[in-house]
Amino acid sequence: MICGGLVMVIEILGSRVIGPFFGASLFVWTSLITVTLVALAAGYAAGGVLSDRKPSPAYLYGIILLSGVLTLLVPVLKGAVLKATVSWGLRTGAFASSLALFGPALFLLGCVSPYLVRIAAREMRNIGRTVGVFYAISTVGSFAGTVVTGFVLIAYFGVNAIFTVIGTLLIALAAGYFLFFRRNGFVLPVLLLPFFLYLPVGPVSKVLANGTRVTKVFSRDTHYGNLKVVDYALGEKRHRELMIDGLIQGGMDVNDRQSIYEYAYYLEFLPYGINPAGKNCLVIGLGAGLVPVWYEARGVRTDIVDIDPDVVTIAKDYFGFQVSGDVIIADARYYLNTSSKQYDYIILDVFNGDTTPGHILSLEALELVKARLSEKGILGINLIGSLKHENFMTASIIRTLERVFRNVDIYPNYAVETSEGGGNITVLAYDAAFKPFDRRSVDGLYVHPQARNGVDRFLGRPYRLPAGTPAMILTDDHNPIDFYDVWLKEWVRRMILEGVDMDVLI
Repeated sequence: MICGGLVMVIEILGSRVIGPFFGASLFVWTSLITVTLVALAAGYAAGGVLSDRKPSPAYLYGIILLSGVLTLLVPVLKGAVLKATVSWGLRTGAFASSLALFGPALFLLGCVSPYLVRIAAREMRNIGRTVGVFYAISTVGSFAGTVVTGFVLIAYFGVNAIFTVIGTLLIALAAGYFLFFRRNGFVLPVLLLPFFLYLPVGPVSKVLANGTRVTKVFSRDTHYGNLKVVDYALGEKRHRELMIDGLIQGGMDVNDRQSIYEYAYYLEFLPYGINPAGKNCLVIGLGAGLVPVWYEARGVRTDIVDIDPDVVTIAKDYFGFQVSGDVIIADARYYLNTSSKQYDYIILDVFNGDTTPGHILSLEALELVKARLSEKGILGINLIGSLKHENFMTASIIRTLERVFRNVDIYPNYAVETSEGGGNITVLAYDAAFKPFDRRSVDGLYVHPQARNGVDRFLGRPYRLPAGTPAMILTDDHNPIDFYDVWLKEWVRRMILEGVDMDVLI
């Protein structure tokens, strides 16, 4: 039961170990599940062969002891393994790092069940019943490990601490056998390993090559991702960023509390400039909370929907978030299904790993969004996409929006003509009569100096996809964003690794 439960604990925790480097996409979970299944299958086979040759329980508990030691080593080795594999790409890197970090311990845990069956086979005649009971008990343990990890451990304890606890539990299980059944205490010194190998996660502060001091002031694993608040200081400049699974979700100047990134100004200026008479707003995906605060400052009552309550707490404690509207902790799709309120602005800025979750961008979801808009309401979406290279998914999102809304406008936050990659794209969708964005409508509004060049160059420059660009309608039934956006995800991860210090990610 213990070994079956810890298999699931390791598998689920794996997403939090490699997530800051590879995100939380379909490919990451596919890698983790594949490694788990392959390691267990190999363990079942090897355990069966070894148990026939060495049927003593001492070998079984020796295997459990070694699996505990390897589990303890995961926090120690993860930095070196991730740095070595991150350049291999999203799919290969995620699989290789999962295999190296979790494969050995899972392989040994897979040896446990056939070993138990072999030992019991010497003493019992009802082998079918024995095997059934053993696998039922193991599955009960897996159920318990899954529930406890997903609902409790990740939310309240650090990943390093959890690996230390489960490694210690396996070592203690083996030590208990040797001490009480074999009257041999030779493994007791191994129980001291957790005290030497445990790596508590505290604030990280270092000076980069350019003289900037980077400090990780907050880090927590929640039910929905790894959250970090990172400060950068160079001279009088003080910037602060929120990161979720390694992806920057917002950044502000600590001195004036204004966004240092262009995309926030696009989400603010474009909808407001087209419909300056709006009175209420819904922001789906809080991030650092800078966009809703901007709308509130314009006298627009703003409601927030975010699935993670810890994001709300961080936005309040570290980024000065405060609004007069309601803060709803819920999945965006659930809220759109159950709410009857209508808004003059809806801002959709939700990311899961490196892309917007597919269930928010399907035809059915966008029809729900449209139902929540007032007659002159405008939907503003922040996407990370490509308009020139591998643009099938970006074009598909646009085509799906065009199926729902009369007007769909694309505003890249970067120079499409000279870019081979991608970047932030602001998309506006609305049913009111077409009204081109007028830059003069937002003249005089403050833009942070770090973002001013990009806003001045590209704000209000619409883009049209070339006629005949391949695209599909995204539906709840068929929405392969994770599959077709793999090139973009790898590009985003490469940009993150070039711009963020690895010690901060780890």
